[in-house]
Amino acid sequence: MFDLSQLRCFVAAAEELHFGRAAQRLNMTQSPLSRQIQLLERILDVMLLERTSRQVRLTPAGSAFLIEARRILRLAESAALSARRVARGDAGRVVIGFTAVSGYDLMPRIVAQAIARLPNIALELREMVTSEQVDALVTGLIDVAFVRPPIDRHEFESVCVLREPLIAALPAGDPRQARGVLVPADFDGLPLIMYARQGAGYFHEMLLKLFADAGAEPDYVQHVTQIHSMLGLVRAGLAAAIVPQAATSLHMTDVQFRTIQTEPENPVELVMAWRRDNSNPALAPMRQLCLDTLG
Repeated sequence: MFDLSQLRCFVAAAEELHFGRAAQRLNMTQSPLSRQIQLLERILDVMLLERTSRQVRLTPAGSAFLIEARRILRLAESAALSARRVARGDAGRVVIGFTAVSGYDLMPRIVAQAIARLPNIALELREMVTSEQVDALVTGLIDVAFVRPPIDRHEFESVCVLREPLIAALPAGDPRQARGVLVPADFDGLPLIMYARQGAGYFHEMLLKLFADAGAEPDYVQHVTQIHSMLGLVRAGLAAAIVPQAATSLHMTDVQFRTIQTEPENPVELVMAWRRDNSNPALAPMRQLCLDTLG
């Protein structure tokens, strides 16, 4: 039967897809790591990783085994943490995934509260798009995800933690700056920086519906995935953009923000999600802290 050290070697190699980086991550040399994985494959009688002189990649069997290997390691870690908590009080580690725009305001608030209220719980943050976070929740790479809806996986629990409006980001000299409130029709036929369908599908579909309902057709001059990149293009004078209110935290010079009338008033939603079967004992207090902070 395989042991935990072999699983740790395999998981590190599978996540890094590079034996050198995996060995460095585990504070060991490459040869022992390779031998541990070879022994694991021999015990399982299956090839988990395909190795060439140029790359390392998971086999289909390796991808399937990775999910369970992570779960076993998490359970082992959970058992050890539970024992330590009895001796020294609450402690542990929680990995949180978040979208880039959540990092402007939401995550700093959560981190500040975690430092004050849960000093013995280590918080690890990983910036990912929504689709990456869903996959990471499934495989156990993260404990909590802050994602865009919909979240329709039966193994997840979720709650909407934030609703905010869309606002217009206008470049210097844009005549629409003279107005306090804009409507979708104010963008008809005019240049607009749009969200890419791949990587920013939530906002892409939201704007398509917003303009279709208003009978407006902007001229999409660029398609990008990240809001800070979008605001950089607005600042350069390329065109206007439509962003969630949280983007105002970036305080870009030469960019003016204006309210947009929409129905509903706060169409942008952010959802906190987690696996129902997550056995990490530190998850519950961290999840409650997030709800208290954002409530």
